[in-house]
Amino acid sequence: MKKNQKTRVGRILSSKMNKTVLVQVETRRQHPRFKRVVTYRKEFKAHDEKSACGVGDLVRIVETRPLSKEKRWRVAEILVKAEQVEVKPQEIE
Repeated sequence: MKKNQKTRVGRILSSKMNKTVLVQVETRRQHPRFKRVVTYRKEFKAHDEKSACGVGDLVRIVETRPLSKEKRWRVAEILVKAEQVEVKPQEIE
């Protein structure tokens, strides 16, 4: 990782695309006028070469050269894997 690359930590919202994940990054800042803490959310499309990420995973993304029209980030590492809950058909009824 280069010294001047931007990094963000966020959660995976979608992994339905081929080698691409949608990552939501939350930042909490004080509002400049009202002085309240406000949560800002932004979504990034990131490149996931091995398609190892799943929905709910906490990942670190790194800024990179443009890979497609909207993809300018890549997944550097998976910090926390989300738990997958399996529901059997009998439990739904």
